[in-house]
Amino acid sequence: MAFPETRAPIADQPESWPVVATRDLHRDHWVMAFRRDEIRRPGDHDEEPFGRLVLEHPGAVVVLALDEQDRALCLLQYRHPGQHRFVELPAGLIDGEDEEPVDVARRELREEAGLEATTWEHLTTAYSSPGISSEVIHYFVARGLSEVDRDFTPHHEEADMEALWVPFAELYDAVLAGRISDAPMMVTVLMARAAGHVGVAT
Repeated sequence: MAFPETRAPIADQPESWPVVATRDLHRDHWVMAFRRDEIRRPGDHDEEPFGRLVLEHPGAVVVLALDEQDRALCLLQYRHPGQHRFVELPAGLIDGEDEEPVDVARRELREEAGLEATTWEHLTTAYSSPGISSEVIHYFVARGLSEVDRDFTPHHEEADMEALWVPFAELYDAVLAGRISDAPMMVTVLMARAAGHVGVAT
C-alpha cells in the first residue's frame, strides 16, 4: 500500500469534531468527571453520530528534582487501580483554572518532599491518554534544592508514601530494563536524558 510522505515539520494539529449530544456518567465535587459525547465527522451529515467516553481532567505536573549529585527525589506510592507500589516523582493535579503549572509544581514538591528549588525548567508537556482522557501533564526539572516545612498533612495512600534519593543513572537503567513502569516517570527520565539535563555514564 502506498502512503504519502511525511509532511515537514510533523506535528499534532488542533481539531474539534461536532458534538451533537453529551451525557454525564459521573460528576461530583471533585475536579474530574466522566461523560459520554455523541460526535460526528466534520462535513459528514449522513453518518450516524457515534459515542466516545471522555474523562475530564484538569491537568497535572511532574517534577524531576535533582540534587548536586544528580540524584532524583523519588516516591514509592501504592496505586490501587494499578495494584502496585510504583516508583514515581513528585506530582499533583492542577486544582484551579488560574493556576500556573510551575506554581503547582512548586507546591507539590514542597508538600510531597519538603523541598524547594531555586531553578525551574520546563521539560515537556504531553497528553497522557488522549483516546479517553483530556489529561495534560506538564513536566519540570528542579535544581538548587533545600529543605522547607511541608505545611501539609498526608492522608490515605500519601500517608503511606516513602521518599528516597536515587542516582539518575540508576533510574535511567531501571526505565530501560522495564523495572519501572509508571509512564510519567518514563517520560521524564527519557526526556531529561535526551535534552541533556543530566548525563548518564557509559
